Amino acid sequence: MTKILTIGSATMDVFVECDEANIVSVCSKTKSSDFMSYPYGSKIDISTFSSNVGGGGINTACNFANLGFETSAIFKIGRDVYSDGILASFKKKNINLNNIIQKEDTSTGFSIILVSFQGDRTVLAHRGANAEIKEDEINYEAIKDADFMYVAPLNGESNKVLEPIVAYAHKHGTKICFNAGTTSLKRGFEHIKTILKAAHIVVMNKEEAAMATGIVVRPDSKTEKFSEELIHPDVKKMLTTLKVMDYQIIVITDGGRGAYAYDGKKFYYCPTFPAPVVSTLGAGDAFASTFCAALGRTKLNVGLSLMYASVNSSCVVSEFGATEGLATFEQIEEKLKNNPSYTYQEA
Repeated sequence: MTKILTIGSATMDVFVECDEANIVSVCSKTKSSDFMSYPYGSKIDISTFSSNVGGGGINTACNFANLGFETSAIFKIGRDVYSDGILASFKKKNINLNNIIQKEDTSTGFSIILVSFQGDRTVLAHRGANAEIKEDEINYEAIKDADFMYVAPLNGESNKVLEPIVAYAHKHGTKICFNAGTTSLKRGFEHIKTILKAAHIVVMNKEEAAMATGIVVRPDSKTEKFSEELIHPDVKKMLTTLKVMDYQIIVITDGGRGAYAYDGKKFYYCPTFPAPVVSTLGAGDAFASTFCAALGRTKLNVGLSLMYASVNSSCVVSEFGATEGLATFEQIEEKLKNNPSYTYQEA
């Protein structure tokens, strides 16, 4: 059985939704932005409330285990009520926790997720222990022993372990999926290029890809209708820029618009799989980790793997909680069988 190791953040997530939240859109000639707003100075009733575990390290580990892989995880937590909740949530999950890092002198990551009536969310995050992973706390033997290492975003001081762990994995033949975070991207393209060279699969959302490459996706103008093209030319440029080695597959997700991929030969576009949206938290983690897992299942069929990823992501957005609703391969394939018109396109 394939051994998968994930490294990333671990948080206790509290989901809050209230009917009085407003979505405010601001548009300029070059970009548009959306903001969630509440009446200033008011006490607002909560419509929906729930709590669950989350964080890139946890979300992806839960997904890989649910898909049937031998899974272990590296993440850092404190010794507090939130760490108790995180550890308790793993009792029924088949995940090896021998490599987690737990310290007395730090606090466990905690997030408040403000969910809009559209299903999208704004996250108020306390990084805590997630931003304090040190190189000497990592079990390098676990990296060496794994067939595949999934690297979720590492923030704060934890980002300093990224280069050594990726270099170590690459040296010992452990394949790597790199899901870049903003801390890495803010250091510039030349910084992450070293990491990109070692990664077999690279996954970013469109905003992260723009930050990494410096490429801005231009809106339609009077003379150019980019929206009429299957894949925006600026997105294609992002994909080709991020692909720095022949063996890589690059994926860029674009929220409700779907996802794009490039393997050096073809560009791929896959729309989102239709589903009711309750919360988008964890959707990106489900998508990226499912894509990595599905490549083996589909014998490196990039387009079909995007479809698997989109289906599983749709299952997550239909539930509150970043690890709720995750589907098995068999459940994903059943959904695809029941929706024969759903497919990807090549460009």
